[in-house]
Amino acid sequence: MASPIPLRSRLRRYGTSYAMLLPFLALFAGFLIWPLANSLYLSFTTFDGINPAAFVGLDNFRQLAEDDRFRHALGNTGLYVVGSVVIGTLLSLGLALAFNGTGWAHRIMRTVFFLPSVTSSIALMLMWKWVLFPSDVGLANTIMHWFGGKDVAWLATPGLAIPILVMMSVWGGMGYGMVLYVAGLGAIPQEYYEAARIDGASTWAQFRHITLPLLRPVTTYVVVTGLIGAFQVFEAVYIVFQTGANNVGGVLDSGLMIVPYLYDQGFTHFKLGYASAIAWVLFLIIFVLSLVNLRAGRAMKEL
Repeated sequence: MASPIPLRSRLRRYGTSYAMLLPFLALFAGFLIWPLANSLYLSFTTFDGINPAAFVGLDNFRQLAEDDRFRHALGNTGLYVVGSVVIGTLLSLGLALAFNGTGWAHRIMRTVFFLPSVTSSIALMLMWKWVLFPSDVGLANTIMHWFGGKDVAWLATPGLAIPILVMMSVWGGMGYGMVLYVAGLGAIPQEYYEAARIDGASTWAQFRHITLPLLRPVTTYVVVTGLIGAFQVFEAVYIVFQTGANNVGGVLDSGLMIVPYLYDQGFTHFKLGYASAIAWVLFLIIFVLSLVNLRAGRAMKEL
């Protein structure tokens, strides 16, 4: 068994590399590790940003369990996550299958669908707010008038809040998923399809037994990143559905999500300890769901 390398010899051999890593490690610790540790500490305190933090143990988390508005935000977020991730993933795969060719028409269509993914989210949300604006000022109601319809209070109808948020999310993100799926489709050897056609497999059989299984890594990535992004939705709610300084969730909190509620508690009511507790609950939810998806994808790969 080889003896361990002495510390002095290790420093002599790798000292320059360690020294070059120090600036990055300092920035990493200062801008990530320290804020995370401080946020975790604040989640066990009451803190308003001015007075010293007072340790209260698990009181913030107990209050969260009894907070009706937080449960409402959590329920809205769950519906939004399921709708945006499921519909977005299916449409991304469908677009990739439809525009997987190498011709100029397919390239143009891929570019068109991908453009919203690289456009400023603030600009996109302002555009959607104009489209859904009440009366004949908004584009949606203007089109309704063309066909003899009446004005619809798109942003003031509680039952439309989640569908509108899902629609905006899918429209803005399906192009990104499409590009990933196109790359995945390009990595599948064509010999598999040729052998399947020789064996008489139908198009559906090829898709089910060749395309879908070999796209599982891409699907896992799309779903996990989609989950993380959906749980962190903020701009759409804050820009499109905000109805006042003290209401970031729209009419009757119909569009309230976890992150806007966190923002409302931390930066409107200055309950920074309570907001930190919300942030860590959100982190645990995302961590568990991401872990479940990764394990499920690995298990399906082994089947």
